[in-house]
Amino acid sequence: MPVLQASQSSVSPAGRSEAGNEPLQGQDAAALRIVLADDHALFRGGLVLLIKLMDQPVDILEANDLDQATGYLTDGPPIDLLLLDLLMPGMNGIEGVRHICRNWPDVPVVVVSVREDAKAIREALQAGAMGYIPKTSSPETTTNALKFILAGGVYVPPHVLHLGDSRRDIPTERDRMAGLGEADAEKASGTLGLTARQLEVLRLMAEGKSNKDIAAELYISPGTVKMHVSRLFKVLKVENRTQAASKLAEIDAAQAGARLE
Repeated sequence: MPVLQASQSSVSPAGRSEAGNEPLQGQDAAALRIVLADDHALFRGGLVLLIKLMDQPVDILEANDLDQATGYLTDGPPIDLLLLDLLMPGMNGIEGVRHICRNWPDVPVVVVSVREDAKAIREALQAGAMGYIPKTSSPETTTNALKFILAGGVYVPPHVLHLGDSRRDIPTERDRMAGLGEADAEKASGTLGLTARQLEVLRLMAEGKSNKDIAAELYISPGTVKMHVSRLFKVLKVENRTQAASKLAEIDAAQAGARLE
């Protein structure tokens, strides 16, 4: 990726991106908070430049290792997107992805890695990642993938989808549910495959609350709410909020029936 060679970004002592927007007073409250976790400063700097070409206000925070990345998830305002290197210090491969997705399920995780094999991609998506972007991807492919994920989609590299029989290596929604704990999977099966947080967003949406109001009530950012709403539409196979809200009665009926069994 030629653009990645133009960066001289580094992580400041506080871990903030020197190339990104500092969360100073007066900053756009609607800016997406993105954590970029990779132990190669040159790559981080190039990706920062690429993200800033997406015509979306962003606050980019950089991390050198897993501990620094999870520090952002633990402290401070909610994070809208986490870009995660599979091989940086502390990750232990897919285990690091599982750890983050298990402890911060509301944060969309995108793996950005030099590994491009179907097995690694399948394991990352099975662990809960919302996308997998090989580091050999072109700038255009990378930005399109990020936009797709921010709209609620799950990005799978085209070269994997084109492998024919290897399609079965890519997890379906059923596979994702199988990766949940037994109690969580039982809950998901009665909620049309929605996570607990997605169900919370759906209930508030059915009450007529705006994304801003939902964000304030759940202490997540409006950008994260937007991603949850987009994902709700895809999972419920609806096109608008009214149709999504109507599905709530179906979910409540299924849960009531389960309690009677």
